[in-house]
Amino acid sequence: MSQLTIWVNEQIDPGGLIYACIACMNEEAANDCHHNWQNNLTEQQKQNGWVASLRTVDSWDDVPVNALKLSF
Repeated sequence: MSQLTIWVNEQIDPGGLIYACIACMNEEAANDCHHNWQNNLTEQQKQNGWVASLRTVDSWDDVPVNALKLSF
């Protein structure tokens, strides 16, 4: 059985809450999304503590429940 890799993109607000989340199994799509989110954060948002993060998990059970889960 091969290892499952799911890419999780999260926009996190200054309070540490997930504002937006997209998860998929396509690394290229995940990287594109992450770069887009990073580039669209304004300097003011960054100063206020907004972050765009990209991480991997091994199971759909580890993806936040509010995530948009893409099957590609």
